[in-house]
Amino acid sequence: MRAMVIDKYGKVPMRMAEMPIPEINEYEVLAEIHAASINPIDFKIRDGKVKLLVKYKMPLILGNDFSGVVMKVGAKVTRFKVGDAIYARPRKSNIGTFAEYISIHENDIALKPKNLSFEEAASIPLVGLTSYQALHDIIQLQKGQKILIQAGAGGVGTFAIQLAKVMGATVATTTSEAGTNLVKSLGADEIINYKTEKFEDILKNYDVVFDTIGGKILEKSFDIIKSGGKIVSISGIPNARFAKEYGSGFFKTLLFSAASNKLTALEKKHSAQYTFLFMKPSGDQLRIIANFIESGKIKPIIDRVFSFKDAQKAMEYSESGRAKGKIILKIR
Repeated sequence: MRAMVIDKYGKVPMRMAEMPIPEINEYEVLAEIHAASINPIDFKIRDGKVKLLVKYKMPLILGNDFSGVVMKVGAKVTRFKVGDAIYARPRKSNIGTFAEYISIHENDIALKPKNLSFEEAASIPLVGLTSYQALHDIIQLQKGQKILIQAGAGGVGTFAIQLAKVMGATVATTTSEAGTNLVKSLGADEIINYKTEKFEDILKNYDVVFDTIGGKILEKSFDIIKSGGKIVSISGIPNARFAKEYGSGFFKTLLFSAASNKLTALEKKHSAQYTFLFMKPSGDQLRIIANFIESGKIKPIIDRVFSFKDAQKAMEYSESGRAKGKIILKIR
């Protein structure tokens, strides 16, 4: 099969390679991939920035979510059959959606939302699961609460705004002038132009911040949070609490504790809770998300669709930060 691979960590371009079609075990299906999406985690993995959390063998096929069709099922697979249209985010140990086929555990799969094309469906799994686990599982967002969602016009942001509105929250978001109309159409109640305004000067007493940027932006988020509030980040530094829950071992826990000591100090100063989110695959949650989509409560936002052969161009476009919504690879 054709696949886009890297041969070493670093800012190196992907190359098209011929790779063996994956074998499946008794709990897996073989999926023919029709479309995949580009996500920031793809270039973080490429650059070796998640080596402390997950180790990969080279050559490595990149790609973290997809839509496609079931071609073969393992002996103990009960939920799916050959011919089913599916969408999924594979396990971190089994990434590789920039390819024509993938083997994937049935627990990580859901049927594709009926009202979406394969390209639209491929835009959902990673950002959908990330947003759902942040807002529902960790934050437990309540009706009437105020949430700031950073980078509202990005892939995660466009989904998270819609989900927060479904959950009944008041939503503020940051974007450039180019993204203002988009985030307004998704339901954002307050829009901060990050190029001309500082969100920490405008917003006060927020219940929740969902951070997708990290760094100084994450640190400034503590200035707007109320006592007892929650901050969840997918771009910040993992802390000791995350390391223990992830089973990282003593040395890595110590390392993450030291690296995140500034965030821990800000937690104490503002009486807030900081959580680093490393999203988990879940077919069950993708089924919930499919219901939101099929009922019209949430819609996919796609910036651009690239052909498979232009995967490297798609990656470069994603890294530019100019995309509004998701970037899709059309595999077939």
